Amino acid sequence: MKIGVFNPIVQDKTFDEACAYLSAKGVQMIEIGCGGYPGKAHCDPQVLLHDDAALEEFKATLKRHNLEISALSAHGNMLHPNKEIAAKFDNDLTDAILLAEKLGVPIVNTFSGCPGDCEESKRPNWVTCAWPDDFMEVLEWQWNEKLIPYWKDKVAFAKSHNVHKIALELHPGFCVYNTKSLLRLREAVGPEIGANFDPSHLIWQQMDPVLCIRELGKAGAIFHFHAKDTKIDTYNCRLNGVLDTTHYGDIIHRSWTFRSLGYGNDAAYWKAIMSELRLAGYDYAISIEHEDPLMSPNEGLTKTIGVLKESLMFEELGEIYWA
Repeated sequence: MKIGVFNPIVQDKTFDEACAYLSAKGVQMIEIGCGGYPGKAHCDPQVLLHDDAALEEFKATLKRHNLEISALSAHGNMLHPNKEIAAKFDNDLTDAILLAEKLGVPIVNTFSGCPGDCEESKRPNWVTCAWPDDFMEVLEWQWNEKLIPYWKDKVAFAKSHNVHKIALELHPGFCVYNTKSLLRLREAVGPEIGANFDPSHLIWQQMDPVLCIRELGKAGAIFHFHAKDTKIDTYNCRLNGVLDTTHYGDIIHRSWTFRSLGYGNDAAYWKAIMSELRLAGYDYAISIEHEDPLMSPNEGLTKTIGVLKESLMFEELGEIYWA
């Protein structure tokens, strides 16, 4: 396994400065946003796809600082009912796939998207319960008329450009948000759909990341991994549950808050996750995503790297000589 970082944490620096900073901290891989919500601070496909000199300098910067790209990320809602919004996210994802092909990057990360509840909708509609019956009708329409057709087409496009892994982040607010929904889409579309596995989004849904890794690992469906923790506020959660719309900045009233590794769950928790990843055959990037409102990016990154250095297994498996 290799320590990686998702680059929005260093978007205030130039690409060269960011790579130098990460390399000095022992980071080995970088996940680079190139559109959608992560932005294009360090990587604009419209430039790199059409300017050979800029592309060569981009690659030279990575090589100079001994960094590999783990994935290109263009998280967005390509199924947004507002066609202009959807088109922008879709164009960014298309460009990410084309740039991944040009750079030889094996994985593109994004969200599944979430449509509205009918063709006339103006905003997305995320279904969270099975009754009244309207919600199940909406859910089936979303999957059969929008989600599955979109991803069949996009996966076919990606395969035609030598990108065979689209990693969807399991995130509430989008159609794919848990183990069941990821596997449902994968079964409908193909093995090119997998997970950008982020435990923080599962923890606040009260899921067990180790169990989810085991289930997704059986299907070979873990493509990428985000290192981010979540702290459950026991009292607020008991009072209001986990479906919390309190502003992220109002931490003291929230049911849960994103934290740096070790500040939501202890090192033993993360060691169990890393061991389960190895059992699942995952031996790739552990990409740090910093969204801790109680720590600066530098401190959050530094402390998370410390936990990972203690938790990860960096060497190849040896022979079991004792049995």
